[in-house]
Amino acid sequence: MQSTTAPGQWTTFDWWPPVGWWPEAARDLLVPGPSMSATFVLPPTATSVHTARSFTVGALTGWGLGELADNMELVVSELATNALRHGLCLDDPARQRSVHMSLVRRGPLVTSAFTDPASSVPVLRYPGPLDTGGLGLHIVESLSLRWGWSALAPHGKIVWAVLS
Repeated sequence: MQSTTAPGQWTTFDWWPPVGWWPEAARDLLVPGPSMSATFVLPPTATSVHTARSFTVGALTGWGLGELADNMELVVSELATNALRHGLCLDDPARQRSVHMSLVRRGPLVTSAFTDPASSVPVLRYPGPLDTGGLGLHIVESLSLRWGWSALAPHGKIVWAVLS
């Protein structure tokens, strides 16, 4: 597929993450050190969240960052669940039906990032005492140095969280 985006921009159709990618809103956190990435495609199935957690533990262990595994597993679970539950456009056959997950290491920092085809914005909810959900992004916020999202062209978004 021929890309129609300007140089330096990337889309959900490009191989992800592009070389050197790091969330713009977290660039001030960067320190020198090893740079690595691992990418995985999550199909819209019930086992994908478990698979994302296993993939995360394997990557972190391979990078010698096993001490991040417990917190990163929780963050990955929440971001993967949100991407699969709210990010897939299953009623639109023209859009992709998978979620791309990446772990990007830059020194002691690791970003967990998920792309999905939806344009809906992730929002911190304040659920009532009897609600059964709605705390996922609070978990992400409490365990992360920083988290956020960005829109992708022509549609979709990336949601990310940085841990160390």
